[in-house]
Amino acid sequence: MIIENTIADGIDFFHMDALSSAVAMKVNCDLQLTLMASGLYRMLGQRIGNGYERAKSRSIFDDLVNATAAVTIASKEIQVRFQKRAHNPLLLAAGFDKTDVAVPWLGNKRLRLIFG
Repeated sequence: MIIENTIADGIDFFHMDALSSAVAMKVNCDLQLTLMASGLYRMLGQRIGNGYERAKSRSIFDDLVNATAAVTIASKEIQVRFQKRAHNPLLLAAGFDKTDVAVPWLGNKRLRLIFG
């Protein structure tokens, strides 16, 4: 049943039944990207905890990822300032406010996530 639920989640949220091409190489790429995205959602759910370890990808997206933010790109830093949301305390508890990562393709500017 767990396997069936995982497959159903992939079909529902990642649209695995509507891949973009019939060309085998393109379908393989679509499937690979889908599996990577699914794995990243699982990792996010594990990091957040509070029941998200077993949540469907759609729930993780709706509650944690699908958010409005203002992005400011300065000379040395990229700030992503999220609006106040009910699930922000979970992101804060998981340490996302302490994110300090250099983004190589943007001149090694530091990424900061700020939760309002």
